[in-house]
Amino acid sequence: MELLTKHITEQQTWKILESVSDPEIPVLSVVDLGIIREVICDENHVEIVITPTYSGCPAMDVISMNIRIALFEEGITSVKISQQLSPAWTTDWMTESGKEKLSAYGIAPPVAITLDEDHLKKLQVPCPLCRSVNTQLISHFGSTSCKALYQCMECMEPFDYFKCH
Repeated sequence: MELLTKHITEQQTWKILESVSDPEIPVLSVVDLGIIREVICDENHVEIVITPTYSGCPAMDVISMNIRIALFEEGITSVKISQQLSPAWTTDWMTESGKEKLSAYGIAPPVAITLDEDHLKKLQVPCPLCRSVNTQLISHFGSTSCKALYQCMECMEPFDYFKCH
C-alpha cells in the first residue's frame, strides 16, 4: 500500500504545529517557543525550518520527530525539517501566550536580556507562585541549560527561570 501525501496550506500547517509540545516544557508548543522560523508548503510537500533555543539543544531531535508525527497523522508524508542556526534564537521570539503558560506552569518567563552571571544575579525575577520579586539566583543552570534556578525569599520555593538570550 502506497502512502499518499495530501495538499496542506501554510495556515493549516501552523495550526498543526501549535499542537506540537516542547518535550522539556510540555505546556509550550513549538509555536509558543518561537522556534519555527519558516513553513513552506509546495504541492504535496511541507518544509519546516526550526531554530534551536540553544546550539546543540538535545530536544531538537525529539521536536523534529514530533513535528513529523503530527503532520503524518494529518496525512502529510512528504516532510523536510531543517535547522537554521543564524540568526540565533532569542526569547523575544516567544509568544506572550507562551510566557503566560510558562508562569502558570511554575517557570518564571524571561524578563530581560541577561548577558552574564552578574546581570543574572541582579535580575528581579518574579516568583511564578506568589509573584514576589524578592528572589535570588541559586544556580546559573536549572533543570535544563536554558533555565536558571532561583528561590523566592517570601514563599521559600525554588523555581526555574527561563533565561533570556
